[in-house]
Parts: sequence; C-alpha cells; structure tokens
Amino acid sequence: MGPRCLVLFLLLTSGLLAQNATRAGKLVVEHPTLLNLGFEWPIEGDANRNAAVSVQFRASGETAWRNALPLVRIGGENVYRRRENLDYTVPDGFAGSILNLQPGTEYECRFQLTDPDGVSGEAAPTVKVRTRVEPQPAPAGRILHVYPPEFPGPKQEPSFTGILQAYYGAGLGDWNVVWERRAQPGDTLLVHAGLYKPERLNYVDPMMAPFDGTLLLTLKGTADKPITIKAAGDGEVIFDGDGNYRLFDVMASKYHIFDGLTFRNTDVALFAGQKEVLGAVGLAVKNCRFENVGFAVWTEYAGSSDFYIADNLILGREDRMRLIGWTYPGAMSAGAYGSHGLKSYYAIKVYGPGHVIAHNAIAYFHDAIGISTYGTPEADPERRASSIDIYGNDIHMSNDDFIETDGGVHNVRVFENRGVNAAQGGYSSQPVFGGPVYFYRNILYNVPSGVAFKFSAKPAGLFVFHNTIIGEQTVRDPSSNMHFRNNLFLGRDTPNRGIMTWANATDTYSSDYNGFRPNRNVTTQYSWLGPSAGQHWYEPKPTDWKSFGTLAEFRAATGQEAHGVEVDFDIFEQLAPPNPSTRHAVYHSMDLNLRLKPGGKAVDAGVPIPTVNDGFAGRAPDLGALEVGRPEPHYGPRWLTWRPFYR
Repeated sequence: MGPRCLVLFLLLTSGLLAQNATRAGKLVVEHPTLLNLGFEWPIEGDANRNAAVSVQFRASGETAWRNALPLVRIGGENVYRRRENLDYTVPDGFAGSILNLQPGTEYECRFQLTDPDGVSGEAAPTVKVRTRVEPQPAPAGRILHVYPPEFPGPKQEPSFTGILQAYYGAGLGDWNVVWERRAQPGDTLLVHAGLYKPERLNYVDPMMAPFDGTLLLTLKGTADKPITIKAAGDGEVIFDGDGNYRLFDVMASKYHIFDGLTFRNTDVALFAGQKEVLGAVGLAVKNCRFENVGFAVWTEYAGSSDFYIADNLILGREDRMRLIGWTYPGAMSAGAYGSHGLKSYYAIKVYGPGHVIAHNAIAYFHDAIGISTYGTPEADPERRASSIDIYGNDIHMSNDDFIETDGGVHNVRVFENRGVNAAQGGYSSQPVFGGPVYFYRNILYNVPSGVAFKFSAKPAGLFVFHNTIIGEQTVRDPSSNMHFRNNLFLGRDTPNRGIMTWANATDTYSSDYNGFRPNRNVTTQYSWLGPSAGQHWYEPKPTDWKSFGTLAEFRAATGQEAHGVEVDFDIFEQLAPPNPSTRHAVYHSMDLNLRLKPGGKAVDAGVPIPTVNDGFAGRAPDLGALEVGRPEPHYGPRWLTWRPFYR
C-alpha cells in the first residue's frame, strides 16, 4: 500500500470509528408516576447500533442493587402516515422504564453506557428519583361548605350556594365574573348532598353559570396545597349538565382534586386542555361516577401534566345491548345500525407527561382510554406524551378500542387492564414515536376484527409481555423495534383467519416464549414480515410476506419462537371462546374465568423478565396475564363492591 493509499485508509477508518463511537448527552429523568420511573438519554454516533445501557436500582438506604430492563436503543425509525402529512424520524438515543416500584419512595438509579467502539461523555450517571403518591387534600386548609340551591336544612359555616360562590365569591347575572373572594391553595370545598344543575337559560342562575351552564375553574393550587372539591359524605352529590357541552372547564387550573362526585348529562364533564392553547396541571379525579356523558376527562394540551384519574365509574351513551363498531353502520346492508352516529367519544383522553389512569370501570364509549394522536411530538420532554401509566382498568363495550397509546412518545406503560368486547381493536399504538411502550399482563376477550394489538401508522418501540389474548392478531402494517414474550394468543376458529401476524419494519425484532392456539380448518396460521440484518424497509411488497401452517414451520424458517408452544383452551380452568359467527354479541367479564389450570401447558413455560415477572410462583413464569398461585389484579374502582357490567 502506497503512502497516499495508507493516509486515505487511515482517514476513512478514523471516520468510521468516530461515527460508530457513542457520545452521551444528558440523561433526562421523566415525570415519575406512583409505580414507575422513565428515562431518556440522547446520544450521537453509534452508527452501527451496538451500544447498550444496563440499568440497576435500589430504594434509598438499601445496599443491594436490582437489575431493571435495559434502556431501549431508539433512533432512525421512520414513523409516518402520509395521508395526514405525518412523517417523523426518531432521534438517536435510549429510553426505558424501571417498572413496578412502590409509591412515595426514593430510588437510586444507575446507568452504564457501553460501546465496543468507545464512549465519550458521562457514561455511568446515577440519579435519585422519588415516586409520587396519590393526591390528597391539604390537611391544614380551610373547609368551605357548599350546598345546592334551596337547601332546606341547617348549614355548616362558612357556607356557600353552589361551587362558584365558594370558589370565586361571584354573584348573579353579569356579576358572575366578578371574582373578589377567591379560594386559596389548600382549601377544600366540601360539597353536601343534592342536585347541582345550572339553570343555564336563567340570567340569574343560582349556580352562576348563565347561558352555557359551564363551571369555569381557573385557580392555582400547588402540589402540597391542592384545591379540593370533595363530597361531604352525607349523600350523593350530583352535578347535572342538563345536556350542555361542557360542565366543568378546568384547563387553566393547577392542582385540583375532584373526589366522590357524580357528573351526568353533559358532552364533556371535565374539559382540561385545548391543543396549543392551555391545559390543566396536576388534575386529580378519583372515586367519582360519570353517567350519560360524551367525555369524562379530556385534554389535548401538550403542557398538561401529572393527572391522576383513578377509581371512577364511567358510563357513556353507546349501545349497551350489541357490539356495533364505528365502521359497521355504513357497511350493513340491512341498515339496522345505520342511524347510530357517535354518542360518546372517549371516556378519558390525555396528552402531556406524567399521567396516571388507574382502576377505572368504563363502558359504552367509542374508545375507553386514549392518548391524543396529536401528530409530530414536540422536542421539549415537558411537552409530549411520555411517562404515562394506564393500569387496573376494567373496560366493557368499546365501539373502537379499549386503550389507545396513539400519540405516545416514550415510556408509556399499559398493564393489568381487562377489556371485554371491542369492535375494532384492543390495545392500540397508531402510532408511537420511538417508545418504549410496554403492554404487559393485559386481558382481551372478544374483538371480532382480529386486531388484538392495533400497531398501525408505523409505530416504533413496542414491548408486549404476559398478555392473555382471546382472539387473533392480524395487523399487517409494519412496526419498528417490536418484541413479544410470554403471551397467549388463542384463536376463536374464525374462518379464513390465522392466529398470528408479525409485521416488522426494521431488523430489530424478537418473538419467543409465546403460546398460540391456531384456528381450526385454516391453512395459513402464521404470517411474517422480517427484514434481514442491516435492512430497513417501510413499504414491503406483497412477495416479501411469508406464511406458515404450523409453529414448527415458522420457527424453522425465521429462527423466532424457539421456545414457543401451541396450546388449546384446556390450559384454562374453564373458558370458552367467543363465537365468531355472532359478531355483535356481548360477553361479560363476570362470566369469564381466565385463570390457568395448574400443571397445564402454559404453566412454567415463560422466561424471566426483570421487574415484569419477579416473584413468579413455579420454576419459570407462566404464560399470559395471570400467574398460577398469585392473586388476580383488581380491575376497576377499588371502592366498588358490586360488578358494574351485568347482563
């Protein structure tokens, strides 16, 4: 090699090494939730994508470190839906969560970035982060007693007629906007039993909400001194919108708690944020009932953060007797549901960081729980849908999906939810902008479309662990960085439909230790799209797909599911599948037993996953959502002593 060639070779080699080495940015600690912590770590370099980040943690004061899931390498994935002009490429970095922690606890978290090609910058940061606790009223704040108009009995002082008089000191007519006696941070408005129904066409409405019947709340509490609106405990407190559009508008508020109230007869019970306008911070809604509403809680604002929406019973207006689906009315030749229309949209829809949506019972909506689809995420971590927990919810009768993570960016955790009857899809990512989104220990029963996980619009960063799915997975829109472990997919003998489809957009994927029940009398059970190493594609040709009749054939051709098994319904104590010939039929969770039979084929057939299945009962974790020998999760409100979704 001559001198010039040698110099050129050295220059090229040093350039490649520089591109492959990793330069660490600043570790970002996302908003903590009660049970989980999320992190983002931007990087430069690592063109060959062989860098890795290991994670360990311990409660402050403890000596032993525990392993968490490694952070997920993200970057370069193309997320798009061109008919809406969406086209986004995920920036380079790492992201991930430490799962299943304790509320109100400080944790030490340490990270180790490694790269065979070299690392520059801080490669081993350690941070301390405290998980949140359930919001509670300030213990030393004032108590303001609120009574309905024309309350007949004696009143505790200081007393007020309706919410706005206690909250603002407002008057009647035009004077309802004269706010000269505002509530203070830490105050509790103790609302006594009765009907609170604005006379919105009355100029001197005693509830002080003339014309629109909307109760506008704009004051600012603090995390330590929230403003609390709470039922007094002397009977039911009912806020009735009388058919208006918005009952409460709280999008300018900070740190408010609504506790133990009933909301009914309104399109939007609690409006909490408008995109690019304004949004609430620190909103808590707990132990409440929502009846005959179009939305229960709704924000689209990127700066809305740290909501706590838990233990509520939320009932919409959709059909209670048959499963319709939003695409069905125009397609049904008989026209049985042609005039159905959209009566209730989402029970809960949020955007922004740090939200907790837990233990709600939701029925009769288009969608039950959703993240706003939103579009291209903002660069500021404080203004995008990251670090969001959705768990313990009991969902019945959705005309579209149970849970949508459709605008999620990083560290969305969907776990221990139960969904029965969804017309279009179960758990959705349409799309996700890098992830990870963790779906684990969820239950799905009766989704006639065959879309258990609606992974569409090219989402990236999907981790699917320990779910029990009674139905098929048929989505063919490619996803990036998608991984399946310890799940159960059991087919219903749907004609001409296979049990499982994997559609991978990049070469980063994996699937193993899952159980499948193929549909009888179907030739193609497993469909596969998987780029070869180093290959990225986003619009595959029909000839790129591969189809297989058995799990053994699939394993031999792809190298996936080395430990996967085929199962049948005898793995359960007693469970029958939905009938695929009765598409509009309704099933009830009270009739379903999804517990595994001890000694069955799904028991001890899984693989350990740090922080996801620690403490499993046998020699290995069981497949599916429920572990033999461990109690079932509590689905729905923890105060609810009766089952809300009867036949």
